[in-house]
Amino acid sequence: MTIFKEKLDEQYVTTAEAKEILVEIESERAADEDRDLRYELARAIEHVNRFADLDADESRELVEELTEFDRIDASTAVKIADLLPEDRTELRSVFAQERYSLDGDELDDVLDVVAKYA
Repeated sequence: MTIFKEKLDEQYVTTAEAKEILVEIESERAADEDRDLRYELARAIEHVNRFADLDADESRELVEELTEFDRIDASTAVKIADLLPEDRTELRSVFAQERYSLDGDELDDVLDVVAKYA
């Protein structure tokens, strides 16, 4: 017999937003002396502490501003917000698996938006 879990909702979150969520979980676990941090949770907290450059509000604003571009969807905007690319080459790597690529002017426009937050 196999037990399946139903996916109720799906939402893309940036590393900064994940950090905010994990900090809440960590503080809840710290308040309860009987519950230890599992290895996976401790590693996830370590990861977001190392790689979250923006705070959650800034990263959400950046994602919203990036999704205003016609060819950037939510998942790609979250990748860009997490990576904060500094040049065209880094930004092109985000679009490497997409079926389309942005031209030079579009790349520059995206980089200008990212530069406001980086």
